[in-house]
Amino acid sequence: MKWALLSDVHANWTAWKACVAHARLQGVTHWAILGDLIGYGPHPAEIVDAVRDMQLSTSAVVLRGNHEELALRGAKGDSMGALTAVWTRDQLSAEQRAWLAELPLTHVEGPMMLVHASADAPERWHYVEDTRSASRSLDAALDGHPDVRYVLGGHVHEQTLYYRGKGQQLMPFKPKAGVAVPVPSHRHWLATIGSVGQPRDGNTRAAYATLDLDRKELCFHRVGYDHMATARAVRDAGLPDQLACRLENGT
Repeated sequence: MKWALLSDVHANWTAWKACVAHARLQGVTHWAILGDLIGYGPHPAEIVDAVRDMQLSTSAVVLRGNHEELALRGAKGDSMGALTAVWTRDQLSAEQRAWLAELPLTHVEGPMMLVHASADAPERWHYVEDTRSASRSLDAALDGHPDVRYVLGGHVHEQTLYYRGKGQQLMPFKPKAGVAVPVPSHRHWLATIGSVGQPRDGNTRAAYATLDLDRKELCFHRVGYDHMATARAVRDAGLPDQLACRLENGT
């Protein structure tokens, strides 16, 4: 059983297509999309339709992220997410919005807990960005699901991996794209899988991960795509120029 784990697509159609095609070449058998399908990017309706079709055809797990919440419930302030939420909502049909509203915040599948942000109060969208926040997320997951061995999420737009052995302290591990990491189930693991549509680690390539539960291997992937075309589409849609610059620079 091999899972493709994709998160933070952010309405980036070109990156989505590239990652899905790449994942199929890896021989994945199951799919999980961990939230933030929309927001920031120029193609929210196309992404929602594509993910819905994948859910229907493959029983993909699909979660709700904070940018779905922003678009559905409205947003105040001058953050980039708030500034684009109204535009994003206007691109979606009532049926698409209703589907997004029904998506869960978490999903447990065998030894995996899937979540957009932190398993510690997932509705509050805490960032998992260091060992302390990673430990809180892992502890929260295990509190209700002691058999979980892998907590997998997105939200931070970077690829990170932590593990806990015999002690309680979480240890960080720096993954390398394309290199499978052994993740034996006698340890507990937490990973943030990166962003398909808005990478922010200085690398413009789309990011996702695969987890092979039979071989107990987690592999982080980077996939090149025409990010400049998406940047042009952002500008053509009248979205803030900063969003196009992020794609051009991977920041």
